[in-house]
Amino acid sequence: MIKITYVEHNGRAHVVDVPRGCTVMEGARDNGIPGIEADCGGACACATCHVYVDLNWVEKLPPKEAMEQDMLDFAYEPDPARSRLTCQIRVNEALEGLILHMPEKQV
Repeated sequence: MIKITYVEHNGRAHVVDVPRGCTVMEGARDNGIPGIEADCGGACACATCHVYVDLNWVEKLPPKEAMEQDMLDFAYEPDPARSRLTCQIRVNEALEGLILHMPEKQV
């Protein structure tokens, strides 16, 4: 299990264990984290699992692929450097301690 911290827009943090191989979105959904809606179920067909990656983690994540970048255009107030779709980040040991911040709302 990999510890990931999801921080709500109001500052409330949720530290949860997410199984290796799952997506960060599945970790949020399976642990009832508010602020991650995941309307498309992880198909990268919406932007309702949008988060802002903590500045200390931006460079540690794999780069965005074109489909994710296109979908982020539909996210609420995307940040070119920090915005990611959690359905596109697969959990592995390198993500131990990852910190994500939720936007004020999802689209």
